[in-house]
Amino acid sequence: MEKNENKINWFEIPVADMQRAKNFYQTLFSMEMQESEMMGMNMAFFPFDNMSGKVSGALVKSSMHKPSAEGTVIYLNANPDLTQYLIKVEMAGGKIAMPKTHINSETGHMAFFIDSEGNKIGLHSQN
Repeated sequence: MEKNENKINWFEIPVADMQRAKNFYQTLFSMEMQESEMMGMNMAFFPFDNMSGKVSGALVKSSMHKPSAEGTVIYLNANPDLTQYLIKVEMAGGKIAMPKTHINSETGHMAFFIDSEGNKIGLHSQN
């Protein structure tokens, strides 16, 4: 195992209403998400480069996935400046839970929002 090997390679964001959640994230990040059924789960995928080693994930609707604002928080990449994404949160059907907050000059900024499904999600950017 490499000392600096990335331990995160996939994430799943639980959803109750796939179309609503898909519309929220497509609006927020100005992207298209492809849907698929896998192992009894309805999934919509964030863009990814297969087998590149870069982290990606999906929105997932299944009996095992329950939206929540408690528990593990993932931070989505909002470079170069997360402000451009926070502006879209409420118009897409979410709520800002913590505004853009300076961490330090080396790490940058962070914010939290509650998505259309009730999940607390973090944003991170250098500016």
